[in-house]
Amino acid sequence: MARKLTVAAAQVGAVNKDTAKQEVVQRLIKLLHEAASKKVKLVVFPEIALTTFFPRHLFTKQEELDHFFEHGEDVTQSPDVKPLFDEAKSHGIDITLGYAERTPEGNGYNTCVHYSASEGKVISKYRKVHLPGTKEPFEDPKAINQLEKRYFEPGNLGFEAYRAPGLVADAVKKASAKEGESTLGKGDPILGMMICNDRRWPEAWRVYALKGVELITYGFNTGGNMAHLWGSKPMSPEAATQEALFHSKLVQQANSYMNACFSISAARCGLDDGKYDLIAGSAIVSPEGHVISEAKTSGDELVVAEIDLEDCRQGKEKTFDFARHRRIETYGLVSEQTGVVEPDLL
Repeated sequence: MARKLTVAAAQVGAVNKDTAKQEVVQRLIKLLHEAASKKVKLVVFPEIALTTFFPRHLFTKQEELDHFFEHGEDVTQSPDVKPLFDEAKSHGIDITLGYAERTPEGNGYNTCVHYSASEGKVISKYRKVHLPGTKEPFEDPKAINQLEKRYFEPGNLGFEAYRAPGLVADAVKKASAKEGESTLGKGDPILGMMICNDRRWPEAWRVYALKGVELITYGFNTGGNMAHLWGSKPMSPEAATQEALFHSKLVQQANSYMNACFSISAARCGLDDGKYDLIAGSAIVSPEGHVISEAKTSGDELVVAEIDLEDCRQGKEKTFDFARHRRIETYGLVSEQTGVVEPDLL
């Protein structure tokens, strides 16, 4: 039974350090209006979508740093961001939105939420687990820093899959299995969220796949030329950007295939402050690893595709039928060890 829906990645171009959140939110709303005109049911916005990618900067004043965060438990009631959620509800469009979260206890997280238009509320929250970069800035004053480990704590909500109501037709939504039959491919879509660097870690995808996920969404802010983070191999800025784009697409396509799920990635991209380059490459990928639709620019752009969640069943029931083929007795090291332990020298 077909379970079709139209989805979109809302790519967002350059946002400078002094750009007001209200200005960015209006750009997001404009993309949302375009999505409504194309009958999109789910829009994925980028990581830290409301501001510039501030972890590239060192802040010594807490007040200056906190300007980039959303404060409190319910981001839908933030004065700066509420208009976006109101528009999403009025158009009947679900959104996932990435932002910097400051909890009432003062903890900082790199966070995203799924807002359900049919429910009129956030139905799932995710906090980034795999924080890249360093805690202290590089000594080289020319280096581009990545200080997520300084400003955020590792996510503490795990990789929780969830059902999103109202995205598929009622007749399909209400389809249920008889007692004892598989529920694969039935009911509301099963989704999972990640953020940026999480996409490079196959463990994250596999945990979601073991929960039946059919669609994984994530936003990213990925530097096009960050030599101090990527290693010492000499490379021109142009070559570094192409390498970053290649790897971004590689992990999305490979993991979508290996876990038999659709994926949507949304980039914050462009040249922030005229000098900090972030790659584009927002894309929608099928369970067979094919790019269905992708960004053609490095600015604000809506990347749209119609997907059929029924297509996930091929991989889930055949090549990657976990129940028949996984050998968990051999995988223990994956969850027991972090760093590399090499065999002894001969």
